[in-house]
Amino acid sequence: MITFFCMTATIISFLNILLYLVASVVLFLSIFLPFSIIYWRKLYEKKRAERCQKETVIAFFHPYCNASGGGERVLWAAIKTIQTNYPNVHIAVYTGDLDADPEQILKKAENAFNIQLKPNIKFIYLQRRKWVEASMYSYFTLLGQSCGSVFLGFEALTYLQPDIYIDTMGYAFTYPLFKYIGGCRVGSYTHYPTISTDMLKHVYRRQVSHNNRRIIARNPFLSAGKIVYYKLFALLYGWTGRCAESVMVNSSWTEEHINSIWKCPLRTHRIYPPCDVEHLLKLPLLSDQDKKGFIQIVSVAQFRPEKGHPLMLRAMYELRSIVSESTWDKIRLIFVGSCRNTEDEVRVKDMQDLAKHLALDENVEFKLNIPYSELVTELQQGTIGLHAMWNEHFGISIVECMAAGLIMVAHASGGPRADIIETQPSSQNGFLAEDAEEYAKIMAHIINMQPHEKDAIRNAARASVTRFSCGQFEKEFLRAIEPFFRTKQE
Repeated sequence: MITFFCMTATIISFLNILLYLVASVVLFLSIFLPFSIIYWRKLYEKKRAERCQKETVIAFFHPYCNASGGGERVLWAAIKTIQTNYPNVHIAVYTGDLDADPEQILKKAENAFNIQLKPNIKFIYLQRRKWVEASMYSYFTLLGQSCGSVFLGFEALTYLQPDIYIDTMGYAFTYPLFKYIGGCRVGSYTHYPTISTDMLKHVYRRQVSHNNRRIIARNPFLSAGKIVYYKLFALLYGWTGRCAESVMVNSSWTEEHINSIWKCPLRTHRIYPPCDVEHLLKLPLLSDQDKKGFIQIVSVAQFRPEKGHPLMLRAMYELRSIVSESTWDKIRLIFVGSCRNTEDEVRVKDMQDLAKHLALDENVEFKLNIPYSELVTELQQGTIGLHAMWNEHFGISIVECMAAGLIMVAHASGGPRADIIETQPSSQNGFLAEDAEEYAKIMAHIINMQPHEKDAIRNAARASVTRFSCGQFEKEFLRAIEPFFRTKQE
């Protein structure tokens, strides 16, 4: 009997605590939160009124603007488009690149992407970029980075209160902050959804990947918990995403996932990233005899974990076993890419060690952070382009390799399969593969193709990439953001 009364008292005590917590949350959401939003909104409205720039100010949120990836190409192309078409607009960039001054950042953009910008861009340097880095969160990484982006967004909003806010890195959790508290018009350009139905499928199937650890994939209870976590996160991600008035996505694959989670298709614009196809299409196609006797395979990608560089090395290992020794001596795999931080540099060192372990070091070269002119030379000397990221959202480097005349082999998923590469014999412009053995067989097939067969694929590839030009990006980007400026001017 005493035990029963003790258990009853414990349960009642627990229920009282739970009721208190629920009441506290309700009180916070119904009273404290609205008053806080009103207070901060008034504060930032006052700061905007006191701002020295009286014309329209548009701010881009891109904490890693000094990197040299596809996201940065979109950022600078978007800014150049605004500078050309709206010369009276003040442009600012929120960045966490504290070690680079504005002149260095603009010079790097010109060298990496061949994009020349006017220097009248204001850079807002953020001190708390570490809050959006995955290394800060050993567990619940997606939630941690998303909440961290809100803290970083608060810092950005404190330094400058823009009229128009455009996120070009995918930090959707900052949208409610800038919309409801900052009083800004909000736009977004999403390269890759923070969470997608494909990620949920991986957890459902208990498949190991870079965002689903082996210990979780092997445990049904941990997998079930992660599914619940992902679904709740997706609901929150959808709400924050819907706070954007103009939603831009970079491919039909991204568009499908964003529409399924954000559920605002009428505000969503598919705008392919700007690819420098105009210049690359003018390059003459070199014959095999003009390439110094080498069979050059080129991979262009940042050294990030999801880019699949180890898969390319394993494919090279498989290729060695199916080509003759004399042919193998001519093959070179050139990794061209940029490093964002020390973690990427360590990743490159690991790749070099893996190449040595597989006895490929004499056939593999790494070229880091090279200027655009040197990249063009590597592309022109190449025969095969290689890309191995699973569910690549688009693939700017794939398009540019095709424009330069390389025969592309990409992963059979995401944007490359949906938007870029056609494998039907009558209109084939490249190849798709999934595992190392398939990549190796396709590369061996390309090496053994007759010159006229190679030229047919190269010409089809070049004819297919004009829809991804910088001019087309500018046209579509202006169409997506024009309502912001029209309302402001009226």
